[in-house]
Amino acid sequence: MTARFEIARLGAHGDGVVDANGGHIFIPFALPGETVTAAREKDRAQLLAVIEASPQRIEPACRHFTECGGCAIQHLEDRAYRDWKRGLVAHALKARGIETAVGELVACPPHSRRRAAFTARNTETGMHLGYNKAFSHTLVDIEECPVLLPAIVEAAGTLRHLAGIISNTSKPFRFLVTATESGFDVAASDCGKPTEAIRRAATDFVIKSKIARLSIDGEIIVEPVKPMLTFGTATVTPPTGGFVQAVGEAEQAMASLVTGHLRKAKKVADLYSGSGTFSLRLAANSEVHAVEGDAPALAALDRGFRFASGLKRVTVERRDLDRRPLTFKELNAFDGVAFDPPRAGAEDQCKQIARSDVPYVAAVSCNPATLARDLRILIDGGYALKSVTPIDQFLWSHHVEAVALLEKPKKRR
Repeated sequence: MTARFEIARLGAHGDGVVDANGGHIFIPFALPGETVTAAREKDRAQLLAVIEASPQRIEPACRHFTECGGCAIQHLEDRAYRDWKRGLVAHALKARGIETAVGELVACPPHSRRRAAFTARNTETGMHLGYNKAFSHTLVDIEECPVLLPAIVEAAGTLRHLAGIISNTSKPFRFLVTATESGFDVAASDCGKPTEAIRRAATDFVIKSKIARLSIDGEIIVEPVKPMLTFGTATVTPPTGGFVQAVGEAEQAMASLVTGHLRKAKKVADLYSGSGTFSLRLAANSEVHAVEGDAPALAALDRGFRFASGLKRVTVERRDLDRRPLTFKELNAFDGVAFDPPRAGAEDQCKQIARSDVPYVAAVSCNPATLARDLRILIDGGYALKSVTPIDQFLWSHHVEAVALLEKPKKRR
């Protein structure tokens, strides 16, 4: 049904929200205060035309906007955009009864994202490499991307050709590209089992193109040079397809907040440590015990520490913290705790932290809702929330990172 709508506000996913009888209607790419026409289907509608535009509407930065599913909100002017992103964190905290000032959004510039999760597909018309169209499985070939590092965009032809070499399926497959300090780290999955001919052709092409590493479904096919990332003074080779912070500037901003807060701690537990994003920086000042469930990530962290110089002792422990969190008695051996869990958060671990006597805690999260839940647990356990800083690691999307810093007064003996 096509109708005219008045947009009341922006929703949590960047959609324009219409307050309708009996509920809400969500219209992507519409802004508050606008009058639009849209084709409605249940609680969603497809924008057809903007009749009265918001004064905050601007020209999008990319020709693919509204087609490519990567960005939700390039059409909102910068100040309003920052306020909306900051508000995502503030509203999540308020929903948990946490009344606190949320810091200004730490912005990340365009052309700064070093990791791209492309979709690739080999068709009768050739190899396609890009992102799925918003709300569909249609693949949009990428000709430009103002979010990604220019080096990735400039190499689109090379990457597309490599995807064509390794493709042994007619189905779409994942093609993850990370720009490291020694070259591209390419991790493909679900592209079909590589034949010997595919392996030889891919190896020749990777070497010729000066790509650092190619892996398929976790198996390294060729690694002319080790992909390297620097965490503080240590260099690390991340595992194939492993977690890496998407934007270097955002990583540095988060690390500065975490290390600054824990600077007085002699011994720090870094939980959900990954490959050492925080551990290896914290080790410049403190002894660190890094705990992580992923064995390859933990091995990468350990290697990075062993080949670094000038760091205090770093120990590692493989442990599924969701199933077996560090207990409050174990945590009491530390002066500081940092944790950076997946989107589901660290509920059970936070229940143990809340019972502990650890004076300094730094919480990093990519999900405001689970962060707010976890902070509520810590606050109810006696922690004082000192600051919350939102960080725009995921430019023009509805995702936002945040770092929360907490302290617990020492008990009088």
